[in-house]
Amino acid sequence: MTLTRESTARFVQVRQWRIHYHEAGSGYPLICIHGSGPGASGWSNYQRNVEALSERFRTILVDLPGYGQSDKVPIQGGRFAFYSRAVRDFMDALGMERAHFIGNSLGAGIALKLALDWPERVGRLVLMGPGGMLPVFSSQPSEGIKRLWDYYAPPGPSLEKLRAFVEIMVYDQSQVTEELIKERYEASIDPKVVANPPVGRQVSAQTEELWRDLPRVTHKTLVVWGRDDRVVPFDNAFILLRLMPDVRLHIFGQCGHWAQWEHAEEFNRLVIDFLTLPDSGRVS
Repeated sequence: MTLTRESTARFVQVRQWRIHYHEAGSGYPLICIHGSGPGASGWSNYQRNVEALSERFRTILVDLPGYGQSDKVPIQGGRFAFYSRAVRDFMDALGMERAHFIGNSLGAGIALKLALDWPERVGRLVLMGPGGMLPVFSSQPSEGIKRLWDYYAPPGPSLEKLRAFVEIMVYDQSQVTEELIKERYEASIDPKVVANPPVGRQVSAQTEELWRDLPRVTHKTLVVWGRDDRVVPFDNAFILLRLMPDVRLHIFGQCGHWAQWEHAEEFNRLVIDFLTLPDSGRVS
């Protein structure tokens, strides 16, 4: 049976917030964390992956606070610290002791922060273009980050701004569907989001330098990058490859910031193979 947005939708109360998520499948938990772009949500980032992943795992696509259908709240303190605590509390609300994680961009940084602060809650990590890294060759801020910062800046959000941002996310422009543009634009102009944008030049939250603590992340990790990423360029991958103890790197050619979207079928196989790889004679 084909999974739908409606059939998989759930809500849970997490301390003072109501968190929305999608759930499908059974088995070892796998939490997928979306990026920070306007209109982002668990479903918008991972709708091309949830069917395949849920055949092997209890797959959860979470909407972070401030995104999707979750409560709209201002970020307090460091960006990765704030969201990682929210995900930890989300796990507690579901009675989930431990999970594998897939994170894209902001989501990958959140997964790393979870592994740093609560290592016992994290199984294996799949990181796509994580924030908080250190580029070797490329300049900062990137083209994509500039568009991200400017989206809610005066004169405010627009369909043209959203389209320009999403087109930077991918290498192949034909991958950008009108349905995706419409969905993300409508989510981005929710009055509660516009009143407290989760990202932008006006947001005071700091983005921590996670790269400094990478040697402490001992979890088995798969790093995935698009060679043509214009948001977090792939030279940021080298710092993870150099400093993380148990890491492997896969780079997709003709691929932007959304490897899970542009190369969904191959990405799904890659991730499933990695997450089910025996470790000391056991399969997680």
